Amino acid sequence: MTDRNKNRREFIKISAIGGLALMSQTACASGDEEKNQSVASESTPLSIAVTKPIVVSTWNHGLDANKAAWEILSNDGSALDAVEQGVRVTESDADNMSVGLGGLPDRDGNVTLDACIMDHESNCGAVAFLQEIENPISVARKVMEDTPHVMLAGEGALAFAVEKGFKKTNLLTDKAKEAWQNWLNESEYEPVINSENHDTIGMLALDAEGNLAGACTTSGMAYKLHGRVGDSPIIGAGLFVDNEVGAACATGVGEAVIRTAGSAIVVELMRQGKSPQEACEEAVNRIIAKHKDLSNLQVGFIALDKNGAYGCHSVYAGFNIALRDNNNETMVDAQYEKEWD
Repeated sequence: MTDRNKNRREFIKISAIGGLALMSQTACASGDEEKNQSVASESTPLSIAVTKPIVVSTWNHGLDANKAAWEILSNDGSALDAVEQGVRVTESDADNMSVGLGGLPDRDGNVTLDACIMDHESNCGAVAFLQEIENPISVARKVMEDTPHVMLAGEGALAFAVEKGFKKTNLLTDKAKEAWQNWLNESEYEPVINSENHDTIGMLALDAEGNLAGACTTSGMAYKLHGRVGDSPIIGAGLFVDNEVGAACATGVGEAVIRTAGSAIVVELMRQGKSPQEACEEAVNRIIAKHKDLSNLQVGFIALDKNGAYGCHSVYAGFNIALRDNNNETMVDAQYEKEWD
């Protein structure tokens, strides 16, 4: 056994006994601190004693989602219930134009949704290309719990949702419809990808029992080809949970995440001994290495390990995550590899 692996096992043992985890944040700075000015700069290491439970989620809309998750976690609820109820908040927010109700449509004007969920026992469920259902994450959980399958798609997913009591809803709001019509008039008929496209909410939680769960849900790339499915409903790409090690989820251009099995890679790197931060950084750099053209190729990862340590990293500047634990409720700006041109 190497000294590194021995030390890591001793650390995990001590953390379990004490109920605390020592987290070294080398590349995630507090939202109240100054953002990165140079990709070459190094942030000051930050050590925080973290107690379970903890929840982290992507982007600014994660703050409200975390509130709902925290109501469950702080009352000794399960991580699985927390992540489902947390991301439902974002799905039902008509002002959020990247997830659920009010999401920007595909190029033909249809709002299509993708989501997946995974628990500490490696049970998982997903829906893809789902229309007319406001909360796809809850349909995904039904797929996980009530069927022998992992994923349902399209008309089959919709029929299943209706059978389970979900009501059909017109997801195309007036605001999203107007944006789509303006895009039709002004664009070159290409999807919209940029740093502010905040196309996903991914959430990871560790509950008081020490169990992990994750959820990921999106309306996908704005003005995509009808039928396109990204990484968000794909276990191992948009989300992966291994209760022995940790959990990870992704946001950004789904095609790039799928090509590298991004979230599964992050978790596997943690299994090999890397911290959540180091694992996210390596996963981002693998994506960069496999793409000749990085124009608008924004991808970000978040990770959470069994001890409550977290990490986040992205290709370009602008990615942030929401954090909630017993001591913190804040936004965290991720370090990144490249500045936007």
